[in-house]
Amino acid sequence: MTTENFHFYIKVRTALDISTEVIHDELKLVYSYEASGLSTIERCSKLFRDGREETEDKPRPGRPITETTTENIEQVRLFIDDNPYMTTEDIQKQTHLSYGTVQRIISDHTGCLKSFATLFILLISGLEEMVIL
Repeated sequence: MTTENFHFYIKVRTALDISTEVIHDELKLVYSYEASGLSTIERCSKLFRDGREETEDKPRPGRPITETTTENIEQVRLFIDDNPYMTTEDIQKQTHLSYGTVQRIISDHTGCLKSFATLFILLISGLEEMVIL
């Protein structure tokens, strides 16, 4: 779904007086990692409540082209699936994306850091059980 489509959805739901939290939950449920964050939805909703009619982004001078596209997210995900020990720098070299974009995709869209944190907690819990025994 394009940004313009997301904005249109937010505009319609805002016109129906649906809360931004509900809009966010609906988008996350359907589009998972592609959905906008709550703060973005709140900002867009406020613009529409204040009278903005356009759903497309206004051009801003000096604004970089976004690199967090569905294709780039999938490309990074495939590299991680092929080699989970690949470094951010290696992925950056292979994809020609910026270091920050690769980090953002890994942390926001692949769930790798969350999985690692869960694994770490499980390992610590297992060690505590071993010490107790």
